Amino acid sequence: MKTGLFFGSFNPIHVGHLIIANYMLQFTEVEEVWFVVSPQNPFKIHDTLADENDRLTMVRLAVEDNPRLKAVDIEFSLSKPSFTIHTLHHLKENHPDREFILIMGSDNLAGLHKWKGFEEIITGFSLFVYHREGFDNQYLKARENVRVFDAPVLNISATFIREVLQANKSIRYLVPEEVEAYINEKKLY
Repeated sequence: MKTGLFFGSFNPIHVGHLIIANYMLQFTEVEEVWFVVSPQNPFKIHDTLADENDRLTMVRLAVEDNPRLKAVDIEFSLSKPSFTIHTLHHLKENHPDREFILIMGSDNLAGLHKWKGFEEIITGFSLFVYHREGFDNQYLKARENVRVFDAPVLNISATFIREVLQANKSIRYLVPEEVEAYINEKKLY
């Protein structure tokens, strides 16, 4: 089974993430998408992260109505900070029946050379890349296992959503209703 892996902090998950996942399900050979919630991204400041269990719950709430989307907490049991290459090794070992495909934006592709195990990732796995404005890396895009898709991308981010919340403004339509209710109930951000 071809399983797309969409890694992220999902702090919080928003409709942009869901649009990309749905695009991959509808327009590529990906059969399901796993949202891999990263407890600690080595490139992000830990202080701005909501609790990992809250972020996992929000992803579960966002995808619960689609059996082809799944929230995954695999990195919660691995050493921190989370390195994608370690997670990929663990997943391949525990799910030998699956072909894992990394889903990422061209912004992440442009910085991929900074990732631990970069060469193994770029040669050992397929990367399905969605275009992000202002990011282009022709060298990596030319690699055989890198495919670039012109998926619809909303210019919103989790950072923007947190800023909206800090300003006491509504995040309606930026996140699924269930996620908005959870954020409000838990008084996150």
